[in-house]
Amino acid sequence: MRRLRKILLASIPVVLLLLLLTPFATNVSADGAAPKTPGVTNSELKKGPVFIIPVDQKIERGLQSFLERGFEEAANYGAVLILLEVDTPGGLVKSAEEIGTMVRESEIPTAAYIKGDAASAGSYIALNAGAIIMKPGSMIGSASLVDMNGQKVDDAKMISYWRSKMIGAAALNDRDPDIAAGMVDSNLVVDKPELGVTKTQGEIIALSSEEALKAGYADQITDTPEEAIQWLGYTTDDIFRVEHTGAEKMSQFLTNPIIMTILLFIGITGVVIELIVPGFGAPGIIGTLAFVLYFFGNYVAGFAGAETWLLFIIGLVMLVLELFVPSFGILGLLGSVSLVAGVVRAAYSYKHALLSLGISFVAATIVVVIVAVIFKERGIWNRFILKESLTKDQGFVPVEEKLSLLGTTGTSITPLRPSGTAMIGGERVDVVTEGSFISANAPVSVIKVEGGRIVVKEIKE
Repeated sequence: MRRLRKILLASIPVVLLLLLLTPFATNVSADGAAPKTPGVTNSELKKGPVFIIPVDQKIERGLQSFLERGFEEAANYGAVLILLEVDTPGGLVKSAEEIGTMVRESEIPTAAYIKGDAASAGSYIALNAGAIIMKPGSMIGSASLVDMNGQKVDDAKMISYWRSKMIGAAALNDRDPDIAAGMVDSNLVVDKPELGVTKTQGEIIALSSEEALKAGYADQITDTPEEAIQWLGYTTDDIFRVEHTGAEKMSQFLTNPIIMTILLFIGITGVVIELIVPGFGAPGIIGTLAFVLYFFGNYVAGFAGAETWLLFIIGLVMLVLELFVPSFGILGLLGSVSLVAGVVRAAYSYKHALLSLGISFVAATIVVVIVAVIFKERGIWNRFILKESLTKDQGFVPVEEKLSLLGTTGTSITPLRPSGTAMIGGERVDVVTEGSFISANAPVSVIKVEGGRIVVKEIKE
């Protein structure tokens, strides 16, 4: 008994130490601090750089360029995981397809953490990732096609195509294909009570985080991306968050449709005013700056290439030359075509670019006409209008009409071929014939006086 008592007393410190260490050794659930992959201990978590790349804007070419840069940086740093932090209303199908391909074919493991909405094309991007983790209150789905005005697209071919793309993305991780189809096509009926999804005709499937988890469209629910990273089996010791650069943030603002239209209006108005009413300076500078901002925003966003700048510069030069080089309007026409081509090619949508250009042109025309009327005395057209009056008050003396010589006679001093000099009434006078040749020292008579022009003919004996 005494020996047993000693053993028990000696084991008390060990038991207390184990009790103290127990909270740090157990896994934490989703509503706790940081859940881990079931059965994975701290020592088994994969170590290395983890890149978090936000997908937090409308899906278009600008976001695609940003993600391409993020994936490239992740590869250069030797990242072991790329976590896409998704909160987007959707966007262009073409850009979503290219982003989805980039995510799906990435050599670095990818996962999507939906912290807000993965709507429309955003759900397609998330489905292409290796895993989907959602934040409580987030959403995935509602991927029906809409046009630029937000109106529902009823084109059967386009809907069928997009539905097949969504089903293919869902199949990558064995997710139910009918649910993916129901996110796109409102005409489908989906009845999956075992997955908690029931859709009647006319509805579009959109799943909350809890619904997505039950339906197999989410693999876990966590409060933070760091918890998602640990649940996936990676440490959070070396996390890099890819941020938008200042130029990219500025590009997002400049490529807003309303801002683009305003920039085009200011650009057209400023440049045209400077061309037709020269001397101000400010309109030309402001207009050129507006065009530079327009092309800069679209260039950084990935919409415009170097050729758009070239088209703009060539067009501007041709319009300037048209004012000084007579080309019967050819230079002006070519310059206008070049400018329009540059503006349209720089935008992410030809249709939207033409609409913005049309609105800007009409508004600019009204302003330019008003300015031209107000400053008509300074207009460039004044350079091509003769305004000087050749009056005696300004020192101009008209040629005296020598009507008194009409009918008089004289002698040619020089040969008249047909012009020359003759002595008439004792005065040397510049004369012309009606076309005939008269030799020197021949008798002539004045038959016509027209201002300073005196016409003579030879007197035949």
